[in-house]
Amino acid sequence: MNNHPISIKRALLSVSNKEGIVDFARALSQLHIEIVSTGGTSKLLREADIPVRDVADITEFPEIMDGRVKTLHPKIHGSILGLRDTHYEVAKTHGMHWIDLVVVNLYPFVETIKKADATFDDALENIDIGGPTMIRSAAKNMGWVGVVVDPLDYQLVLTELCGKNQLSFNTRKMLATKAFAYTGQYDVMIHHYLEADSFPETLHLSFTKKTNLRYGENPHQAAAAYQMSGQMTGILAAKQYQGKELSYNNIADSDAAFSCAQEFDQPVCAIIKHANPCGVAVADTLLRAFKKAFSADSLSAFGGVIALNQLCTKELATMITQTFFEVVIAPSYATAALAIFAEKPNVRVLELNSTTKMLHEMKFITGGVLIQEKDNKIMTEHDLTCVTNRKPSTDDMQTVLFAWKVIKHVKSNAILLAKNNVTVGIGAGQVSRVDAVDIAIKKAGNNLSGSILASDAFFPFRDSIDRLADTGVRAIIQPGGSLRDREVIAACNEHDIAMVFTGTRCFRH
Repeated sequence: MNNHPISIKRALLSVSNKEGIVDFARALSQLHIEIVSTGGTSKLLREADIPVRDVADITEFPEIMDGRVKTLHPKIHGSILGLRDTHYEVAKTHGMHWIDLVVVNLYPFVETIKKADATFDDALENIDIGGPTMIRSAAKNMGWVGVVVDPLDYQLVLTELCGKNQLSFNTRKMLATKAFAYTGQYDVMIHHYLEADSFPETLHLSFTKKTNLRYGENPHQAAAAYQMSGQMTGILAAKQYQGKELSYNNIADSDAAFSCAQEFDQPVCAIIKHANPCGVAVADTLLRAFKKAFSADSLSAFGGVIALNQLCTKELATMITQTFFEVVIAPSYATAALAIFAEKPNVRVLELNSTTKMLHEMKFITGGVLIQEKDNKIMTEHDLTCVTNRKPSTDDMQTVLFAWKVIKHVKSNAILLAKNNVTVGIGAGQVSRVDAVDIAIKKAGNNLSGSILASDAFFPFRDSIDRLADTGVRAIIQPGGSLRDREVIAACNEHDIAMVFTGTRCFRH
């Protein structure tokens, strides 16, 4: 392996993304580097009065089949792949001239399939063949060749070339590493598009680093944030107006808050702490929703993350800034609201206007990964079965459905108490369901009477129901399915509590 600087005398340029290519090529030409090019790139450079040779002049073979075959030729790949210290005579015999720099980016496959009117044939036509082959050839031969796939690297290359027209091995290795990641990601996106099975036999994951993080969940853990390739939605795509860089925990809690708020069409405020809701409320206005969500557990809300699903007004911003919150997320902000937040520079203000929901979620485990469909099931009144003598009233049913939407976002074992579409007590992450009931009751305090209880899984015993005696809880929503369902139903009837079964569990770990 040659790890010394190499002289750049000839460069091959063939790019789909033309950003910056004219200026880059002109600079190469001014350094007396010969430029070889193809198709549209060659035409563009000629129009800019930059000297260029067509690939066909080198291969002595025309571009054919509507441009499908241009660079797939031994005189191109031999000129890229040849080892300068051992293959010189072979190259000379076959009329090859070394190509020292390969500048290629690929057909816009991802951009094509994102178009609403894109057909299957459109997708196939935008699968690049010659480009990845040249990139991989150049990257493999990093000892003698430089490869550039990202226009953002043009200036880096030019800066190093100025003076001696040389590229160091460290730069070549960095560029080659980036090139292999680029072609790998490209192939993954093609596979995802063609693979109809949600759980394929072979799974390829492709992510692009969004940012390095100061640390992970704890200061001794290094961390970075990666965005799924081809995805421009979610917290990592949010616009940040102010505040310090988002931390690992900020991002995780913001995602949890945003996902919870996405459950609702009405004005909603979701306040999250350590990935668990501590206050969620729906109201006729966003201002009222915030007041109610904050009052649900104002002590826990301090330092939390707020997610809103409508425009944040000046009045609402004023109220929010009376307490410290790490992050505020909304689809839009009034100009006056941003001015209010600016007076509190430590608050991270994010704008995220998206209705897209993830279809799958992953959890890494030792030696593997678990993948499942995301729980996007929408529960309606028609999905519920009342199993008790008492039936929920019309008003109670609204809160029953509200409570179920929220408890999907509480860590298991989870018990949630809600009243008039506001959470009043949440028992989260308990290994004992009856303990979760006790915590929720304690949190609810004086707001317990008239509330609705939601449980993310069935009650294995009647003890949790007996805890509710004389509390004023009016109705329960739970999956059902316990061997002792009859005992639990009997307990509800004894305490005159309505209970409905969903037939669906919503564990969250």
